[in-house]
Amino acid sequence: MRPVVCIVGRPNVGKSTLFNRIVGSRIAITEDRPGVTRDRIYAEAEWLNNYFILIDTGGIEPYSDDIILSQIKRQAEVAIDTADIILFVVDGLDGVTSTDREIANLLRKSGKKVILVCNKVDTPKTPDIVYEFYELGFGEPTVVSAGQSLGLGDLLDKVIENFPEGKDTEYEEGVIKVSIIGKPNVGKSSLINNVLGEDRVIVSNIPGTTRDAIDTPFTYREDKYVFIDTAGVRRKRNVSENVERYSVIRTLTAIERSDISILMIDATEGVTEQDAKIAGYAHERGKGLIIAVNKWDLIEKANNTYREFEKNIRNKLSFVIYAPIIFVSAKTGKRVDKLLQLIKKVYNSYTQKISTGVLNDIINEAVLLSPPPTDKGKSLKIYYGTQIGVKPPKFAIFINNAKLLHFSYERYIENQIRSHFGYEGTPIRFQFREKGD
Repeated sequence: MRPVVCIVGRPNVGKSTLFNRIVGSRIAITEDRPGVTRDRIYAEAEWLNNYFILIDTGGIEPYSDDIILSQIKRQAEVAIDTADIILFVVDGLDGVTSTDREIANLLRKSGKKVILVCNKVDTPKTPDIVYEFYELGFGEPTVVSAGQSLGLGDLLDKVIENFPEGKDTEYEEGVIKVSIIGKPNVGKSSLINNVLGEDRVIVSNIPGTTRDAIDTPFTYREDKYVFIDTAGVRRKRNVSENVERYSVIRTLTAIERSDISILMIDATEGVTEQDAKIAGYAHERGKGLIIAVNKWDLIEKANNTYREFEKNIRNKLSFVIYAPIIFVSAKTGKRVDKLLQLIKKVYNSYTQKISTGVLNDIINEAVLLSPPPTDKGKSLKIYYGTQIGVKPPKFAIFINNAKLLHFSYERYIENQIRSHFGYEGTPIRFQFREKGD
């Protein structure tokens, strides 16, 4: 387990900007208005070869009755409970506020190590107003400017000095990364909460509640996973706010970071054009893909309901015919355990390797069964093939003339390989090279 560092504070004090500076990339959404970061956001960070997990949280407003803001407070409390060290961020230009005092009371009750971070101090000389923050009871404030990257080294020195003993800070390999993708309000966050058995992600029936991509590590049957929950991708004409635009980018980034994407489809709506576009993102980037039809418990069943729904999916998403389909209910937990088993199965396909000898036996057999078509008296010759990569599986096939290769014959070769080795849930990539390339 790596040390966990959590950033908390009231809205609009620069928590997400600080998070991004420490992590070194623009992971959290930052915008100059309160309430933009709604969920906890996990990221791996490093300082002087010390690795740790950094958590960003939404701004805490202790007295708010708003349903979203009250859940933000709850999420921050969970993050505080998870953390080894807490960075309590305050605004060095505003001075101490009543909300700062309430958050300080909450942090004292946690019993965790708290480092007070006085942000937005852009001048070399510390303003007198900063000394007001001693009253919060966390000792001398660490003065920084996240926006200007000032004072971050001193802050991180303090962080690593306070790492608990016995924590392994080495970077962890071999984790299966799974992005949960789909339109807004199809149940992505509910699925993660069901798997983990806790209210890890804010869930409501307001579309677009999840705005950031959120990393959730967990273990299942001794395998280590990270679920990457994403904001739902809206149609472009519905993407009006800057925050929503960032969320679309975040979804694409989450797909890029993952090994496998789970496309969640709302059973009550069926497959839509937007679902096809989202599946296309994962396919183009060569990711493993599972199609999870959620809210299946709300569908009135008849004899052929399952087959007709599956047939409709295959017709509209024919370009990802390799993707398995599973019908689930994230709310009730139906078939969620089977979904986890399917993830491992697809990951095994995604990383499967075939020896050159066995691969060429399959190719030679395929050519004997169905020789390549001729073109003006010239015929395609396949010399041999070899696997050159995984994630997804990649094959180099050496031929005499690339111009003689028709896409239908390439698809035939792919189908023959799939029929022998499965490759369920993963695309296959080919590089056809002329002899001598």
